[in-house]
Amino acid sequence: MRQEGEPRQRRGEELRRHILFVAKDVFLETGYERASMDTVAARAGTSKRSLYAHFESKDKLFLAVMDLVRELYLARLRTPDAYAEDPAEAVTLFCGRFLQLMAWEPQVRTCRLSIAEAERLPGSSNAYFDAIFAGTYERLSVYLAERYAMDHVAGAALAEDLLNRTVLPRLFRTLLNVEEVLKDAPEEIALAEHVDLNAIRRLVSTALPG
Repeated sequence: MRQEGEPRQRRGEELRRHILFVAKDVFLETGYERASMDTVAARAGTSKRSLYAHFESKDKLFLAVMDLVRELYLARLRTPDAYAEDPAEAVTLFCGRFLQLMAWEPQVRTCRLSIAEAERLPGSSNAYFDAIFAGTYERLSVYLAERYAMDHVAGAALAEDLLNRTVLPRLFRTLLNVEEVLKDAPEEIALAEHVDLNAIRRLVSTALPG
């Protein structure tokens, strides 16, 4: 029986998910090379044996963390139709939300970590790209194709152009420390404070059909 004050023991899927959240923080704080399975196990309050039962290597753990990042990110981003009834405004706010999320400090650090490991662990960098960029492009592409009666190729091309023009310049500046990261949690209610929505609206209005 668990004594009062003693930490509750997690098991199965609950323990696996707890380990992933702990590992995400460890990787971001120390980088991939310096992160150790010992540290992850200790901070997760579990044994190395239990950790390896869920993740057989640090590489596998890192890839699983990328999957978690994707899940958390896409839940925050949502889809364009969640932002507004008017298609142009929905696209504007979706692009703005993507930029807000990408300028947030934890996301910037995750992106830098993925770039740092791209040569040695191409699978991890590919997973990060699929998680963040490919998923976002796909969501906008589908929306544009449906709302503007485009085929998939045209919708994908327009989505890529819009996101590249509205997000990548600031993202590159942030990654290179030319522009400061967003320290505060990127709550949607603060979108207009974190992002120049009027500049995005101008880009969107000139790019959308009709």
